Amino acid sequence: MNINKSIFQLKAILVGILLFQFQIGFSQEQKNSEIYKTIMSRDSLLFNVGFNTCDVSQFENLLSNNFEFYHDKDSIQDKALFLKNIRKGLCSSTKTYQARRDLVPGSTEIYPLSKNGVLYGALKVGIHQFFETTPEGKDKFGSTARFTHVWILENGIWKLRRSFSYDHQSANTAGTKSDIFDNDQEIEKWLTQNNIPTLGIGVINNGKLQEVKVFGELKKGVSAPYNTIWNVASLTKPVTAIVALKLVSSGKWDLDEPLYKYWTDPDIANDPNTKLLTTRIILSHQTGFPNWRFMNESGKLDFKFKPGTKYQYSGEGLEYLRKALEKKFHKTLDQLADELIFQPLKMNDTKFLWKDITDVSRYAIGYDNKGNAYEPTKNKTVNAADDLLTTIGDYGTFLCSIMNSDGLSKKVFDDMTSHQVDTKKNKYFGLGFEIYDLGNNDYALSHGGADKGVQTIFLLLPKTKQGVVIFTNVDDGYKLYEKIVTHYLGENGQKIIDIETK
Repeated sequence: MNINKSIFQLKAILVGILLFQFQIGFSQEQKNSEIYKTIMSRDSLLFNVGFNTCDVSQFENLLSNNFEFYHDKDSIQDKALFLKNIRKGLCSSTKTYQARRDLVPGSTEIYPLSKNGVLYGALKVGIHQFFETTPEGKDKFGSTARFTHVWILENGIWKLRRSFSYDHQSANTAGTKSDIFDNDQEIEKWLTQNNIPTLGIGVINNGKLQEVKVFGELKKGVSAPYNTIWNVASLTKPVTAIVALKLVSSGKWDLDEPLYKYWTDPDIANDPNTKLLTTRIILSHQTGFPNWRFMNESGKLDFKFKPGTKYQYSGEGLEYLRKALEKKFHKTLDQLADELIFQPLKMNDTKFLWKDITDVSRYAIGYDNKGNAYEPTKNKTVNAADDLLTTIGDYGTFLCSIMNSDGLSKKVFDDMTSHQVDTKKNKYFGLGFEIYDLGNNDYALSHGGADKGVQTIFLLLPKTKQGVVIFTNVDDGYKLYEKIVTHYLGENGQKIIDIETK
């Protein structure tokens, strides 16, 4: 055994732990400062866009002409040599892998540099990790390293002047990465502490479902299997949306054609607003309908405002679209979904109806936050907005197909991911999906689901082909979201949390 090497590795681990402990108390005020946000946005451009997608122009624009790169395993490089090596190595047309750099959540510190009270630069330190995707599509850990960046204001523009990369480790010794998500027993303990019966996580990297994890129990003494079947509540809506958008892409359906040509609900037959309803308005939740008609004292469907004028979330809208599609194509929604989505993607465990589940013993019963079980919703009719039954594996596969634009034309994908209507600051509805504006032309797609004993959500980062799916079967399962999202999506995950909590 190499004692010196062991001591070195132990020191690295201890330093990581100390850094993590320091970060727990690190000032949230600093994270909310303008300098922190500015430098983090420059880091995102440099790595999330430049490094991770091999956009060399980002390096050319963000590096100072006096840039110098210091690497503990390589030579000193100026800007010209650094760019040459990037083009020959990382971004070579002959490379057999795709490299990715991830910031370790919680490791970043940023300090302003000023002279006589005038800001001239900023110092950024942190830990990052590097991964490679092999030709077989497997995500391979490369190394962990510490870094120090010196950013300087040059003629009012932030430029990276110096970059130091050091303490490279081939083992994963980054402090905050060695948390509960690396230890199944710790996750089980975490669930017990939070009274969460069952948790499912799907991890997407490079546009592929990389990992499916299911924890907890279906009932006392029965561990939940990897292919646990969940009711995912409103995560049904994206499936309905993609059915419609695939039909639009194939020229069989029109986003902006009035739906009264195919279906008119008797409750609103005499209201002129009926003729304004289109698929675009429904998928962006601008119908003017309540969420559900039973919420009205009359129990009937009506318009709360003129369609297309503002946002109001509505399950009734998706049901209206279902009926129009079924009238046009003479097929039920589940038949259309089966043909367009479930069969092509081999989503064999995804069903709209309870009777179609092939193995009820795998179903995750829902619970309230006191541990009382709810009766399962044994839906006998198809609902376009609610109660889809699926697994993490199936739904994760579906999300990958969306991110990779399978069966969607470029125009339809662009419409789907465009801001159709504002819902709050930096958050919008596209067509069937919520959109978070992450800055620097980056964005996330999302949708959540909530019913009695159901809390589910997914988040996708189409530009970096990353994502996470979270299913829980308890009323307050949402309390796990933040920790999971920031772990798997790093700084972009934190940006999403910040948008939601402000």
